[in-house]
Amino acid sequence: MTRPVRVLLVDDQALFREALATLLAAGGQIEVVGEAGDGDEALRRAAELAPDVVLMDLRMPVLDGVGATRRLRVEQPDVRVIALTTFDDDEDVFAALRAGAVGYLLKDVSSARLVEAVLAAARGESVLQPSVAAKVVARFAQLPDPEPVPRPQPLVVPLSERELEVLRLLADGRSNREIAGELFLAEGTVKNHVTNVLSKLGARDRTQAALRARALDLL
Repeated sequence: MTRPVRVLLVDDQALFREALATLLAAGGQIEVVGEAGDGDEALRRAAELAPDVVLMDLRMPVLDGVGATRRLRVEQPDVRVIALTTFDDDEDVFAALRAGAVGYLLKDVSSARLVEAVLAAARGESVLQPSVAAKVVARFAQLPDPEPVPRPQPLVVPLSERELEVLRLLADGRSNREIAGELFLAEGTVKNHVTNVLSKLGARDRTQAALRARALDLL
């Protein structure tokens, strides 16, 4: 008999974790091996319990879900993370996916779909809420055609050292808030730096900025 998929629940609402644990354990295919109330605790519990899948909320105290996912990808690359959250704005979606999440679901997902997603993630598959999948497809549709590939031109106005620091974190999927924390800057200052970076690179958005920066060997 195949062993149950081992799952770690990470959410700052204890009542939600309790309900989720009951729901997931009902079918016998999933074993909830532990819970955590923030990203920092999630890292400790994951190291102790070696789960197959982590259901990760994004907005939590101490260390948020994106930061915890990014560290899990490095510390335990075999663990599969599914973001399970209330929010599906572009910044959250792409930050979570860039951090290494293999799935992104909203908390209004049906119980059957959630169980299916956990089992799929354990098999190595990706799972996305339909609205999130549409965002990903739309974002890829905006990417420039790979052919022909124009030779990158040097920047007319070079990036400052600080702007390069912001660019590297931006390309890693960090939000303005995360960049501000990393560089010890005000969030408004980071926003100004991001605006300058986009302008100097001639980019419409953060994804295009990262692509052009890589083409120019700035990363």
